[in-house]
Amino acid sequence: MLNDNLSLTTNNQQLTTILIVGGAGYIGSHMLAELLAQNYKVIVLDNLSTGHRDAVLGGEFIEGNCGDATVLKQIFTTYKIDAVMHFAASIAVGESVTNPAKYYQNNVANTLQLLKAMCEHAVKYFIFSSTAAIFGEPDYVPIDIQHPKQPLNPYGRSKLMVEQILADFDTAYGLKSVCLRYFNAAGADPQGRLGERHDPETHLIPLILQAASGRRDSITIFGDDYDTPDGTCIRDYIHITDLASAHLLALEHLFKTNESCAFNLGNGNGFSVKEVIETVRRVTGKQFAVKSAARRDGDPARLIADSQLAKQTLGWQPQYADLATIIEHAWRWEAK
Repeated sequence: MLNDNLSLTTNNQQLTTILIVGGAGYIGSHMLAELLAQNYKVIVLDNLSTGHRDAVLGGEFIEGNCGDATVLKQIFTTYKIDAVMHFAASIAVGESVTNPAKYYQNNVANTLQLLKAMCEHAVKYFIFSSTAAIFGEPDYVPIDIQHPKQPLNPYGRSKLMVEQILADFDTAYGLKSVCLRYFNAAGADPQGRLGERHDPETHLIPLILQAASGRRDSITIFGDDYDTPDGTCIRDYIHITDLASAHLLALEHLFKTNESCAFNLGNGNGFSVKEVIETVRRVTGKQFAVKSAARRDGDPARLIADSQLAKQTLGWQPQYADLATIIEHAWRWEAK
C-alpha cells in the first residue's frame, strides 16, 4: 500500500531524486545505502516478495509492484523523479526454465509498464540491472560487450528483451538508459549492515558460508570434469559495494552525457568452485563436508568479464577485488 504521508516529503526538491525499484533486495538495498551516502533523495518501491523491509536503511519506502500502473502514477505525480534504477527482476535460472511465465511477466511485462509510466511523466533516465546470462555459452573469455548474445534460459532471454526494449524506447521516446551486465554479485556491506539472504539461496558463496556456519549440512560441487585447471567451473565474483559504485558512476555518466550505453561488470579474475571452497575454509577457519554431483545443464566452464570499457568510460575501479575480502565481508554477515 502507498503510505498515507506520501506527499509530506516532497517539499525539498533541490536534491536529485532517484526511484529504486526492488530497493529492499540484495543489490537494491546496497544501492540505496550508496545513494544515501552521496546525499541523493531516494524513493524505494518494492513488493517484498523477495526483499526485506529492514534492508531499507532510509529514504521513502512504498510497498507495491512496478507493474502496477496506479501505484506508478501516484509515485510519478507525487515526486519529481530524476532517474529510475531497476533491481526488481526474478533471478533464479533453474526456476526460469520450469516457470518461464513468471519471468516474462515480472522481468519483461512489469518493466515495460514501468518504462511506459516513465515516458508518460517525462522521466528520461534509467539504470538497468542486466546480467552476464544474456551472453550464454561464451565463445571466448573474458567476455566484452561485443560478445554475441545467445542466452540459454528464460532468465537471460528476459533480460536481453528488456535491453532491446530500452534501445527502441531511446529511438522512439528519447528514454536514455545504461545496461549493466554483471557476473557474480557477492559479498556484503563492509559495515555489516546489509548482506545476502535469498530464500531459497542459490548463490555459491552464501551456500558455502551456510555450510561453514552449520546452517547447511554440506556443499555440493556440480561437475568436476570441466576443462579448467581443477575441473570445476570458474566464475568472476564482484563485490556488492563495487557493484553499487558502478551503478552510481553510470547514473552520473548518464546525467552528464545524455547517451545510452552498456557495460560489463566484473573483476576480470576467475575463481573455481574448489578455490572458493578453500578460501572460505581459510577465512572462516571452519571445516565442512563437500559432495560431488553431476554437471547441471547450462553451466559454462568459464565466465569472466572484460570490464575495461566501464573502467575507461566511468572511471570505475573495484575496491574489493580480492576473493578473501569478498568472503570475509559475507562471513561477517552470515555470522550475524
